Amino acid sequence: MMKKLNSLFLAVMVMALFSAKAFAQEYHFDPPWNIPPESDVQFTVPGVDNVPDLFGDINDPQLVVFFAGNQFMVIDELIGAFKKAHPEYQRVFAETLPPGILAKQIATGSIVIGNLRITLKPDVYTAGKTRIEQTPEWFSRTALYARNKLAILVQKGNPEKVKGLADLGQIKLRISMPNPEFEGIGKRIEEAYIKAGGERLKKTVMENKLKDKTTFLTQIHHRQSPMRILYKQSDAAPVWYSEAYYQKMIGHPVELIEIPEKENIHAQYFAGQLKNAPHPAAAKDFMDFLVSAEANAIYKKFGFDLP
Repeated sequence: MMKKLNSLFLAVMVMALFSAKAFAQEYHFDPPWNIPPESDVQFTVPGVDNVPDLFGDINDPQLVVFFAGNQFMVIDELIGAFKKAHPEYQRVFAETLPPGILAKQIATGSIVIGNLRITLKPDVYTAGKTRIEQTPEWFSRTALYARNKLAILVQKGNPEKVKGLADLGQIKLRISMPNPEFEGIGKRIEEAYIKAGGERLKKTVMENKLKDKTTFLTQIHHRQSPMRILYKQSDAAPVWYSEAYYQKMIGHPVELIEIPEKENIHAQYFAGQLKNAPHPAAAKDFMDFLVSAEANAIYKKFGFDLP
């Protein structure tokens, strides 16, 4: 009887340890990848309560910035440096969601994430040049502050031997691709497909492979695509260069595949100061800071090109 009880106890312990290990592995690479704010109560639960694209002080902020989502990695240093340069602004709130979603939030006045409703109005909105040019009536001032290009993110060691965009047309290769309906980068990647392999490559990735489910369309690629690569759900993901660069920077098991200039496309990031900014003085100071040499150096550190 005692032997049976001991055997049962050991079996339960092994199962518990295995379950704990499986849980840890399941969420090992989950964001947030930034450093969270200081608080006596930290309650980020991977896969359950985790909001990686909302930053800082949502209560009575002195500055609100809506960033193009692919710039989440610069937030810690950029906002920290801004606070140091302008100690009068210590409560800063930032969102790093897809620019199209942020534009809808500005237009409608609110956004809901889970059970949270946010009605804060931004002082500054950043996005690609085309997106900013769609609503010139929103802004009292705009400025170019950074550039980017495309790269391909793959698993460590590049097990599928991906060499370039043309390889993404392979029948069995699993692709994580931004949905052009939600994210501007999706349309830019489609342009790159045409450069690399004509309309045929674009159709293969965006129609044929979508039907056979080897192309997965994301809604928030700067989170989903790295996670799908890290968890081996996809084999390759076209992303902004800075996104692949950052994943390598923080030690995640990935590789960055460069895309030659003749097949690549380039993005220009503009900031716009809102005409109805709730904090106009802070908005002006942040706009000035964003085009400063100090901010340029931070963007360069994280793999962006300078204006």
